[in-house]
Amino acid sequence: MDKRNKTNILDEVRRVMRVKNYSIHTERSYCDWIRRFILFHKMQDRSELFVDSEQKIETFLSHLAIKKNVAPSTQNQAMNALIFLHKRVLKHDLPGEIDAVRSVRQKKIPVVLSREEVAAVIGIMEGVPRLVTQLLYGGGLRITEALRLRVHDIDFAYKQITVRSGKGGKDRVTTFPKSIEPLIKDHLSRIKAIHTQDLAAGHGEVYLPNSLARKYPNASAEWGWQYVFPARNISVDPRSNKKRRHHVDPSAINKSIKVAVKKIGLTKKISAHTFRHCFATHLLQRGTDIRTIQALLGHNDVSTTMIYTHVLQQGGHGVESPLDDLFS
Repeated sequence: MDKRNKTNILDEVRRVMRVKNYSIHTERSYCDWIRRFILFHKMQDRSELFVDSEQKIETFLSHLAIKKNVAPSTQNQAMNALIFLHKRVLKHDLPGEIDAVRSVRQKKIPVVLSREEVAAVIGIMEGVPRLVTQLLYGGGLRITEALRLRVHDIDFAYKQITVRSGKGGKDRVTTFPKSIEPLIKDHLSRIKAIHTQDLAAGHGEVYLPNSLARKYPNASAEWGWQYVFPARNISVDPRSNKKRRHHVDPSAINKSIKVAVKKIGLTKKISAHTFRHCFATHLLQRGTDIRTIQALLGHNDVSTTMIYTHVLQQGGHGVESPLDDLFS
């Protein structure tokens, strides 16, 4: 497909996704999969998208499973992008069956730190990365949920955090660790001063979903809607071309965590998501009901939450090693 046609296709995808209010992350992901699909089949013209569409999608998805060994969720995302392209952008029905080789979900037990290890990692972190990590562990948040928090999402009186549009588009409430309340309030006072300066300079707006932006046209500049963890610099929104202060990039938090882990000499593979696993596991160890933890994490099915019960069985399946009493 020549460069002009390929660019036009992706531009159309972006336009339709913005009309339907898809997130910028989903937009980028879908466009990337569509680009890879076009390059995989070495398409030279738009018309090739309409020929043997189901077979081409099937071949590409099978390639991802067999050659690239992608996770089931990754393969599903690629399929959703291609279905969106055909049905929503090209207005092209796919009456045939797409019977691709499916990626196999590998059952993995999450990496979990002990309470002492969590304390050691957080203890040598500083600034915003430390505060974010404390919320990940203290409230069981995903990294994107923590960074997308708005000022009014933290309820100091009820010691709770409202997570809006979490995974699956659901809202939920989780616990707010009262031990960091003074730190968060001090942090917010500094952020409010920056916001005041931004307003004086003619900025001070943040991104709001289209429906909210239409309903509350002035809300984007209000203090309550500002991000709890704003980026250091103002940037240009790629979709509206407005100058705004976005939230901190997740990579900055993960990088800080990796530096801390390396400093204390841990060999476990740890990321920001590890602290969500620790939150659930440590609550179970304290006797918190599994259904309560399910609600705090926002899991649809309790079976997803049940994976954390493995830690309660100290050692492999709770079995004591025969070496331990060999010489007793």
